Amino acid sequence: MNSSRSSASTIIVIGTGIAGLASALALARKDQDVALLGPKAPLPPARADEFDPRVYAISPASQQFLVELGIWDLLPADRVMPVEAMEVFGDAASPPADAVRRMPAPSTGRVELSAWQGGLAAMAWIVESRELERALRQAVQMFNIRWIADRYAGLERHAPDAPLMLRTANHAGLPCGLAVGADGADSPLRESIGLPVTRSTYDATGLVMHLSVALPHQGRARQWFTPDGVLALLPMPDADGQPQVSMVWSMRTAKADALLAMDAATQRVAMGERLFEATGGVLGALTARTSLVGFPLALQSASQMVAPGVALVGDAAHLVHPLAGQGLNLGLGDAKALADTLATREAYRNVYDLRVLRRYQRARAEPLLAMRLATDGLYRLFDSPLAPVNWLRNAGMNVVDRLPPLKRLLVQGASGL
Repeated sequence: MNSSRSSASTIIVIGTGIAGLASALALARKDQDVALLGPKAPLPPARADEFDPRVYAISPASQQFLVELGIWDLLPADRVMPVEAMEVFGDAASPPADAVRRMPAPSTGRVELSAWQGGLAAMAWIVESRELERALRQAVQMFNIRWIADRYAGLERHAPDAPLMLRTANHAGLPCGLAVGADGADSPLRESIGLPVTRSTYDATGLVMHLSVALPHQGRARQWFTPDGVLALLPMPDADGQPQVSMVWSMRTAKADALLAMDAATQRVAMGERLFEATGGVLGALTARTSLVGFPLALQSASQMVAPGVALVGDAAHLVHPLAGQGLNLGLGDAKALADTLATREAYRNVYDLRVLRRYQRARAEPLLAMRLATDGLYRLFDSPLAPVNWLRNAGMNVVDRLPPLKRLLVQGASGL
C-alpha cells in the first residue's frame, strides 16, 4: 500500500460484521488487493445447548455462495438446521356483507411450501450469527487479509477521479482506490460522502427470543399473520434434549414496549400465553429459553449504492422488513455481485472507476427492488384492518395453496437461485 500504483488498486472494506467479512473474502478470492477496517471484538466460545439469540435463514443461493467462499464446511453441523418446509397462516375474517351470497364460507388462509416442490435440498438453513462470523474470521485469517483494528473517521480526495485517503479514529491515513461501506444502517461512510437515504418506519418492533416447544418442529418454519403482527417460528437444533425454535415477532411498538417493560417472570408467562394463542397450540406449550429482545423496524434505501471510489453493501445500502428473513441474504448477494463485477472489469479500468461501480449497482437493482416491494407489500396487505381486504387475502392464500406450479415458483423465487 506504499506505492501509488498499489494504493490505487487497494480496496478497503469498512465494517467487520458478516457483510464486511464476506465482502473482503469474496474480493480476496477474486485476487483483489483488499483490507478490512473496523473493530475486532473477541467472540465468545460456543457452548452446548446455548445458542446465539440472533440467527439467520440462509437461502440456497447464499448457501452456495458460502460454499464457494469455503465457509460452509467450517460451520459446526450440529448447530445448523435445514428448513425442509414452511407453513404460512393468515388471519380469519368474514367476507364483505354484500358478498356473502356469492363467496364461499371464510376460512383462515394457509399456504404450505416444501423444498421438494422446488427441487431443493432445503428451503433455507438456520445459522447462528456468531458461528457464521466465527467461520468468516477463520477464512479471512487463512487468506491473510489485512485487518486494521481501528474505526473509520472520514475520507479525503484530491481530485474527482483519483484514489482516496481514509482517516481513522487513531489518526492513521489509509490510501485506497475503493472504499466499501459495510458499516451498517447508520453507515458513517455513506454519511461522510453525503448519500441521502429514504427511510420509513413501520411503527413496529421486532421481538426476538429462543423457545423450547413441547412438540417436534419437524424442520418446518411457521409464520402467522396475527392481529398483533407477523409472527415467525424458525426451527433450531434441539437444546437440553428438547425441540427449540427461534421467534421473530413483528409487533406494534406500543404492545411490544409493554411486553419489554415487564419483569422477567411476568414476561415469561405473558409470552407463553400469547404464543400459544397465536399458534393455535400447533407446537404445544412454548417456554422462553432466552430473554426477550426488541429492535425497531424500518424500510430504508440509499439513493445510490455507489459513488466515485465508494460502494455500499448490506444494511449500509438497504433495509427491508424481516418478514421474509432476507436481509442478510441481500447483503451476501451484494458481496458476491461486487466481487464479480470488479474481477471482470477491463484491465485498463481502476477499481474506483464509476462506470465499473455502476455495473454493480445495476446488477443489484432488480433483486433489491423485488424484495423491497414483496416484503413491504405483504406487510401492508396484512396490516390492513378492513374486512374486505382481510377476507380476500386469506382466500388468496388458499387459492395459492391449491396451485402446485405457483407454489414451485414461489419456492424457487425465495431460494434466490
